[in-house]
Amino acid sequence: MLKPQPKLGTTLDGSWDRKLGSGSVVPDSSIDLHGHTLQSAYGVLDAGLDRAIARGDRILLLITGKPPRPESERPHARGRIREAVGDWLAASRHAANIASVRAAHPRHGGAGALYIVLRRPPNDRKY
Repeated sequence: MLKPQPKLGTTLDGSWDRKLGSGSVVPDSSIDLHGHTLQSAYGVLDAGLDRAIARGDRILLLITGKPPRPESERPHARGRIREAVGDWLAASRHAANIASVRAAHPRHGGAGALYIVLRRPPNDRKY
């Protein structure tokens, strides 16, 4: 059974959650971790976050691949990247730039993807 993905940060208001839940948001960019080992996936994620933050992206679509089906034959290695992503993001040098992580809407990959909501740059915030 899959563990629910942790919500990094709880800084999103209800309108953000509604937009993400309905799939009405359009991700600014995406990172695809298909075909990577755990080690290479972490490097791709870190570099992708660097680029997204530098561009000022707000919503990043992280494609991890769908988890294995419960009836799949064991042992299998699928799902290890998806399982590690929450810990990677929490311990990342970019953690302070991440407002939240949410499950993606089916039109953006559903169980095989996550939205990473990045914080606005400090000079872009309205007070």
